[in-house]
Formats: sequence, C-alpha cells, structure tokens
Amino acid sequence: MMTCTAKELCAATGGTLVQDGEGFSCVSTDSRRVEQGCLFIPLVGERFDGYTYLTQALENGAAGCLCSRLPEALVPGKFYVQVEDTLRALGQLAGWYREKFPIPVVQITGSAGKTTTKEMIASVLSRHFLTLKTEANYNNEIGTPQTLLRLMPEHQAAVIETGMDHFGQIRYLGEMVRPTVAVITNIGDAHIENLGNTRQGTLRAKSEIFEHLQPGGLAVLNGDDALLAGLELPFETILCGRGENCTVRVTDIVTHGVEGLSCTVTTPCGVYPLHIPSPGDYMIYPASMAVAIGERLGLTAQQIREGVAHYVSTGSRMRRIRLPEERLIIDDCYNANPQAMAAALTILADTDCRRRVAVMGDMGELGRLSSDAHREAGALAARLGLDQVIAIGEKARLMAQGAGNIALHFDTVEQAMPAVQEALTPGTAMLVKASHAMEFHRIVEALTQEA
Repeated sequence: MMTCTAKELCAATGGTLVQDGEGFSCVSTDSRRVEQGCLFIPLVGERFDGYTYLTQALENGAAGCLCSRLPEALVPGKFYVQVEDTLRALGQLAGWYREKFPIPVVQITGSAGKTTTKEMIASVLSRHFLTLKTEANYNNEIGTPQTLLRLMPEHQAAVIETGMDHFGQIRYLGEMVRPTVAVITNIGDAHIENLGNTRQGTLRAKSEIFEHLQPGGLAVLNGDDALLAGLELPFETILCGRGENCTVRVTDIVTHGVEGLSCTVTTPCGVYPLHIPSPGDYMIYPASMAVAIGERLGLTAQQIREGVAHYVSTGSRMRRIRLPEERLIIDDCYNANPQAMAAALTILADTDCRRRVAVMGDMGELGRLSSDAHREAGALAARLGLDQVIAIGEKARLMAQGAGNIALHFDTVEQAMPAVQEALTPGTAMLVKASHAMEFHRIVEALTQEA
C-alpha cells in the first residue's frame, strides 16, 4: 500500500481526526499481525472485540487506528480517527484507494468455482501484466478491502474474488472494487436458503455485480447457464461455454483423468488449443473466460495458452495427493454444493484406480432443497459405479440412503476415521468432500500423516 496520512484517512472515511500522527503504509485488523507503521482497525464480532487489543496494537508498532469508541487514554504519537462503523470505514478506505489505480480490474462472483476462476484468470493475465489477485478465498467484507489496499503503482491489473450469502453483499463489495470486467461463473444452489430458496433469487443477488461495472465495462458469463444466458445487460457481454449461443465456444474436449483435460476455445478473433492441468469438465468455463479476458486485454495467443497451462489449484480444491502403493486422495473439502459434489463424484468415477471411494459430508445452506440434494448425491455415487461411500454428518444420512448398500454412515469425523483409514487400501482413489463447516481437512491431514 502507498503511504497515506491520517487526514487522507479522514477524507476517505468521513471520520474525525482526534489525534494526529505519522502516516501508514499497510492495514491490519488482527492485533497479532500488526506491522510497523500500519493502520490498525479494530472489528467487533459475535466472538471477538478488537478494541480489547487496540492499545496493545499501537504499542506494538501500529501508526494509528480507526475506532468508533475511544479508549480512556490515547497513546502519544499515534493517530486516532473516529468513525461510526470501523468495518464500513475499511470498505470506504478501500474504495477511495482503488480509485488511484486506472487499471483493468476483474471482479468475480458465482455460486461455485469463484476461486478456480480467479486463479485461472490471474494465471493468464500474469503472463503479460503484473497482476494483484485475491489471496486464497479472502473474498468477504474484510478480505476484499484488504486485497484492494495491497495495490501498488507497479500493478497493471487486478483480479478480485467476491463472495456472498445474502442480498446486498455483492453490491457492497462492488462499490469498492468498481470492476472494469464483471464475471459470473454460474447460478447454483449455494446459500439458496438465504436468497428466497430460488435460483432466481441467487441470480438477482449475483447480478448486483453489474451495478458498479465501470462505463465501457465488459460482462463475462457462463453461456451454458440458462439464467445467465438470458440476461439482457447494458454492457458488452461475452458468453463462454459449449453452446451455439456462446461468443467464446469450447469444443474438442478430451479428458485425461485426474491429470486434466484438453480442448479448443474459439473466439471471434482466434482459435486456442489448450491443455488445462486440472480435472473436471467444469474447468472449461474458467479457461474460456480467461481466454476471453486475456484476448480483450491484448495478450498474445501464446501468452494465453501458457497462462492456462500454468494454472495451479489452491487449497483443498481438487488437490491430488499421491500416496505409496498407488493410493490417491482427491482433496476437495474446502466447500460443497450439489453441482460441485456431482462434478467431483464424476471425476472420481473417471479415475483409473482399481477402487474408488467417496467420503462425503453435509452440504450447508440448501434450505428446502437439502433433503433431495443429499439423497441425490448418494444416488449419483451409486449410479457412477463407485465401490464405497462413507457419509458423515446429520444431513449425510440421506446420502447413505441414496447410495444404498455401498454406503456407511457416521455422525462425526471422529467416528468415521477408522472406516476411512481402512478404506484407503492400495490402488484406491478417495474423494474427500463436504461443506467447510464439516472440517474434512482433518480427514485429509490424518490420512497423509499416517502415510
């Protein structure tokens, strides 16, 4: 972050300067990670109160702070800017700061595949531009402004992932991101219980991204998603997918098991034969979107192909862990919704291992769709010919019912671990997938440590 003064902070947030001090060149909301000369912003949540550590953060090197309530004593030499709401002020600061950078900014949202799409687009753009991207999945009202505040004069492009689970959140994040390119990956069932229990509600929430798309901006959408393909927008729109309606069309798809797939992407301006080093047919969407955006921003065909080929998945998203005796763990336990679960099961079924086991857990926030979605996930595992399903969690009981006699059910990860360990026999491919709250990363950690 470029150095800012306390007076500039007041201008950005509408705050009141209570005590002046030195400028700041970074921002922290975590007192444990305070850097010398940073701005400390105390946040308040259900289980934490950053004001408890306000003075400590200043004494540990923070140059000053935003605060909605002042401590009894002020630390000499540190600036204090008082605002009504520190979280809101963080977003205002980020929006003010982002305006200093007249560069291409890609904002991404969608029901699934946001992080994958962010990583793919950033991989392509990075072949030509010095590109800032959202780290990991820090895509909420805290992570997004902190990403924007990492912009520096040397950055030539930015790719920002934004998530939501309620109406108004994408609008709020878009207000600070102000994208020049808006991407929606798909419209699915994630968080649907908070969005009127309909995909039309989800579409409305995701479409908030267009409210702050800059004049002359570009919308890039999944053209095989009927709800997105039907949008009529006052912006130039590119549809990406397999369908004949797509401006950027994917053909000649050849899968290579867990090693990825190859395909051809055709645009009005060129033809791109691609190798995508990650499994799953759904990877054609982030790849084709990256092609469309890269082409629009002036990258060469070689740069685009190399960017796709150098894509690397992050975190527990289709991470392949190879263990001795031809055992394979497909770690996809970051999160789960019905569409992502079906895609992961299909990838597992396509592996050439002798035995295929799905360790499946609860999918959250599905509302009235929950029972049918869990039962259908188990039934799909059976139809795909998997050898075993280990279902974990209260909702996953319906997965076990759907899978029939190939399934075992357990209430908790701890109860299931002996069966999971026993199932990972030589020559076995094991998918581990559930919503993040199920903490299935513990399963992956235990299996890899044992190996």
